[in-house]
Amino acid sequence: MDLQHVSVIGAGSWGTALAALLAAKARSVTLWCREEEVARGINERHRNPLFVSQYHLPDNLHATTRLQDAARNQLLLIVVPTQFTRAILHALRDHIHGERIFISASKGIEVDTLTLISEIYRQVFGPEGLARTCFLSGPSFASDVLAGLPTAVALAGFREDLLQTLQHFCSNSYFRIYRTSDVVGLELGGALKNIIALAAGISDGLGFGHSARAALITRGLAEMIRLGVHLGAQPGTFAGLSGLGDLLLTATSDQSRNRSVGIRIGQGETLEMIRIGAGEVAEGVRTAQAVYQLARRCAIDMPISNAVHEILHEHRSPRSVVSELMERDLKGET
Repeated sequence: MDLQHVSVIGAGSWGTALAALLAAKARSVTLWCREEEVARGINERHRNPLFVSQYHLPDNLHATTRLQDAARNQLLLIVVPTQFTRAILHALRDHIHGERIFISASKGIEVDTLTLISEIYRQVFGPEGLARTCFLSGPSFASDVLAGLPTAVALAGFREDLLQTLQHFCSNSYFRIYRTSDVVGLELGGALKNIIALAAGISDGLGFGHSARAALITRGLAEMIRLGVHLGAQPGTFAGLSGLGDLLLTATSDQSRNRSVGIRIGQGETLEMIRIGAGEVAEGVRTAQAVYQLARRCAIDMPISNAVHEILHEHRSPRSVVSELMERDLKGET
């Protein structure tokens, strides 16, 4: 396996951070960007002008807007929003000749099909392609990785030999990777925690305090486990980095986009108002739609996730939804 020349598809904050991380290990890193402005900034000034622009990027990191250039390397990290993953994979497939190793660092569920990202890889590249794919998730901010701050994440996959190879290649003195075979659990943890982070932000925006936030995180985790086990995940995965770890970070940090959007919703703004200034909003907004439909299809009780969907997509008052949550029939803690 050639790990000296790798590609990262997606030049947002996280894609840029992972590209810079791997540039310390590989001889060259090719970063595919959608915007010409970003490619020029990286190639001419070694900075991403739209995302994490305060960080200088390594000299052996080269940007391109030509997907076929990035497709030439054997190891490809895919770091694009979940709702665009299928289209990017189809476009990549047209330029790939021979086997490729994939690492997916996207989080979410495809809204139109209620499909996990691993299933998208299987549909596009077949079972053999899925076997050559690993999935990265865990509590990590791009700025922390670019600053060289200690970070730990999880990598899931179907082949132990591939997991070990990529685990050692991508880890360094400040970025530590743990491996797991629970692909479904890791994926669901990374997707569902965004919804609970939105709920925690809404609670904070309403001024409900730390006790309410702790309750939302705890009961939100119970919902995550409930759906995960139904879909074949291991419950213990949700106590790990891709579950509780990522949930704690996303639901409590001021850097969290999902929590920040939730705060603004709790303070009275609408999604339309937020989109005017920010373009596309946090990933959890779309994921809430998918999980609402998925929970109904699976007959899984997910009251907090359903409440977030009602607030965001049915324009219900946050205070009235919270009152309904608190006044439900009392039950045992499960």
